Amino acid sequence: MVDRKKIKWNSERILSLSAMSISFITLIIFIYQTNLMSRQNDLSILPYLQLAYSDNPGENSYSLILKNHGVGPAIIESVTLEFNGKKYDLKDFNDDLFTFLVFLEPELDSIVATDTSTLNKGIALPANSNYLVFKIFNSKKDYHLFTRKLLALEEKGLKFEIVYKSIQNERWKIHSDSEGPERID
Repeated sequence: MVDRKKIKWNSERILSLSAMSISFITLIIFIYQTNLMSRQNDLSILPYLQLAYSDNPGENSYSLILKNHGVGPAIIESVTLEFNGKKYDLKDFNDDLFTFLVFLEPELDSIVATDTSTLNKGIALPANSNYLVFKIFNSKKDYHLFTRKLLALEEKGLKFEIVYKSIQNERWKIHSDSEGPERID
């Protein structure tokens, strides 16, 4: 037979056990709150990029705009394009998307009324801002040529991928087939 010792419960033991229990519960709450604060901090700096276009046939203008709908800045890391199964780094085209499109469709070089910007590595797009990638405007001929050629390129499989990061170095990407940013581990 096992000899069982009875624990004598007195006020000192009850008080010390209560103090240890309260300390343990406080530790669990502290860990939980720290986790919540970390997640809140991550969300408070989250960049949310979208590549959008504005097509206005009435004014013969077409714009491609990179928008940051997030609450933190987005820092561009790379822009990769794919066409006919071959990948191209935008750096090879001086970070200029319109120059790349001219490479694919040399006839686009005849377009005069353009406004272009580069997508260099390190560009920071502030929260709730827009960045004009390029714009075709003021020419019906240029507008129709561009929209026709762009549609043909898209039908042949022109795709893009933009990799960017937050100020805490969390990496994200958007691409032709995504419905929103995807986190890169």
